Amino acid sequence: MQPDALATLHSHLNQALMDVPDETRRLFHGRGRCWAGLEHVTVDWLQGIVLVSLFREPAADELDGLTRMLSSLTSEQAWTASGAHSLLLQHRYLPDSRMQQLLGEPIEEWVISENGLRFKLDLGIKQNNGLFLDMRYGRQWVQQNARGKRVLNLFAYTCGFSVAAIAGGAEHVVNLDMARAALSRGRDNHRLNDQDLDRVSFLGHELFKSWGKVKKTGPYDLVIIDPPSFQKGSFALGRDYQKILRRLPELLSETGVVLACINDPDTGPGFLIEGMLAAAPELVFQERLENPPEFPDVSPDSGLKALVFRRGSSAG
Repeated sequence: MQPDALATLHSHLNQALMDVPDETRRLFHGRGRCWAGLEHVTVDWLQGIVLVSLFREPAADELDGLTRMLSSLTSEQAWTASGAHSLLLQHRYLPDSRMQQLLGEPIEEWVISENGLRFKLDLGIKQNNGLFLDMRYGRQWVQQNARGKRVLNLFAYTCGFSVAAIAGGAEHVVNLDMARAALSRGRDNHRLNDQDLDRVSFLGHELFKSWGKVKKTGPYDLVIIDPPSFQKGSFALGRDYQKILRRLPELLSETGVVLACINDPDTGPGFLIEGMLAAAPELVFQERLENPPEFPDVSPDSGLKALVFRRGSSAG
């Protein structure tokens, strides 16, 4: 991070903090490669907490310059106007994703809101805090399209899609994820929103060994697929996504809908569109959801891909 890049970041944050949103949002998305020298930096507004994340190791002088700039920011008018009370710097490139507390008291858990729904985050404990902010429009779409539906949420993580689906009137949601701790946090998220857990199921299993359990609770009117690009020992995008697509016809109702997602910047939407055509041609591509404007990217194909498919009889 050269001085001019730091000056750009300072200017951007100064402006963003003068008018922070009421809910959680990304304030700066360097990973979209729109600002030279800041491709490894993101900044999130967590409603009182500013979280700066580094995705590659900076040189010692770069880190010193960044921390000095951030510390000076906390004494400026924009910081005061925002009402922020804590400043965190997360070193995402380290195996433990170490978190530095630059201002405020240590906070391990924090509740934020998005689209009127509440979610509990883990800060300083894990690499990911519990909610992927770029999927904001995806959760909103699910909330708007879930009424009366039976929903299957694959790779559920902390059940953000499930919370949105129940808020939107889903009949029942089945969440599947091999990380039981994440599903436990998903239960917390449902409780935070005073939602009926009798309408939600949690399956702590590895997907490719659990097709029988998944199929047993179907058929589903909406299937959500939002996998990691790579998860050691369990999922690799290029190898395993097609296995899921092939199973969709036997999981879906006759008017079933699929929201299929990819977050790998090196994989474009054609991977899913062509993959679905080959594996389940009765599922017709309908639309790609827009990404939130706070996630600009020099290439539209590098940003998050969230694609909607419908069974042919209901397409169009």
